[in-house]
Amino acid sequence: MTTLLIDPDVALAVDERVDTTTLRLVDDGLRVPLADSRTCAYANFDYAASAPALERVVDAVRSALPSYASVHRGAGAPSRVTTDRYERARDTIARFFGAAEPGYHVCFTRNTTDALNLLSRCVPGDVVVLEIEHHANFLPWARRRVVPVAATRSDTLAALEQELSARPAALLAVTGASNVTGEVLPIGELARLAHRHGARILIDAAQLAPHRRIDLCASGIDYLVASGHKLYAPFGTGVLIGRADWLDAAPPYLAGGGASAAVTRSGVDWHTGPARHEGGTPNVLGAIAFAAACEVLAATDRGALVRDEQTLTDRLRRGLESIDGLRTLRIWHDDGDVVGIVSFVVAGCDPAAVAELLSNEFGVGVRAGKFCAHPLLAALGCSDGAVRASIGLGTTIDDIDRLIAGVRCAVTDPRCARRTRSQ
Repeated sequence: MTTLLIDPDVALAVDERVDTTTLRLVDDGLRVPLADSRTCAYANFDYAASAPALERVVDAVRSALPSYASVHRGAGAPSRVTTDRYERARDTIARFFGAAEPGYHVCFTRNTTDALNLLSRCVPGDVVVLEIEHHANFLPWARRRVVPVAATRSDTLAALEQELSARPAALLAVTGASNVTGEVLPIGELARLAHRHGARILIDAAQLAPHRRIDLCASGIDYLVASGHKLYAPFGTGVLIGRADWLDAAPPYLAGGGASAAVTRSGVDWHTGPARHEGGTPNVLGAIAFAAACEVLAATDRGALVRDEQTLTDRLRRGLESIDGLRTLRIWHDDGDVVGIVSFVVAGCDPAAVAELLSNEFGVGVRAGKFCAHPLLAALGCSDGAVRASIGLGTTIDDIDRLIAGVRCAVTDPRCARRTRSQ
């Protein structure tokens, strides 16, 4: 039997001794089965849906487990250690996103969708969105006003300005990067546009945060949401970061212990601050994991990561666009920043069948469908869906070339032919 002696200062120093510069992922070396019973190294192109954990993240969770206990109200040493880890995670995430100034809350949620639903209960008015949004940033808003995208980014901003000037809105809610095409929106310009018309701005950073540095305060962002499972910390935690006043004025997201400051038989006083919306026992390990991923990424050369990703993305796009009948998807005609996401359709091919062939014959994992962005797919003329390939920290040039080779085979394989209604 092992005896564990907990000293809070020693226990908390475990995280700090781990090398935060490594970008090694836990799926490194993963092999997957093929249709002919062979196996091959997995080529993961589904990072936009969910990313594998960084080894550093797993180490952080493993180091926290021996002293894991309830947070905030426990008097024992494990509870004090766990509470400190939990609140330090909140501080780490605030610094990572440039929101460490007073007046901002970091609320832990289950994921981005959960965070957006939380904020939807706090907004005191209309919400303006673009038709390109993921359903998570589309469906929660009861008072939603949808602006169609124009041919260019600048024309789209003009359309948003026209909508905001025509009728007041409380919030402009936009994605930081499209989960379908990877195209990045001009966050600073959008923030200035929203504020000019008396609105606040929310950025859905689920796709942007894994690829680009975001400074909330410097960019003028009022609210930001993100998911750990897309940021190499798939332990079931997301965040809502933003201005305190709306959050403190809204009813608690989950009524229960932790959210309540005092309860009588006839009433309740609710906490302000993040606790107001974190009723029940929180996902402490998820918060620790999220913060660990932020520490790793903050300690790396993000500029070098962006350059490497751009090289891979350009190679992938050029290779795919050299295939007859294949069309890569773009929202806008003008050039702009793009993260490592490329979606495409092939004339006469069924997207699901292409994805299945890539998996069974080449060990390549992509996503097929409408990517929880049905209005955008319809606007792009892809009501039957598309294939999406998304790049992450583990992507290599060999992976890119294998995917391109697989798609070349798929476009001529009769198993991938699109079925007609009569069939």
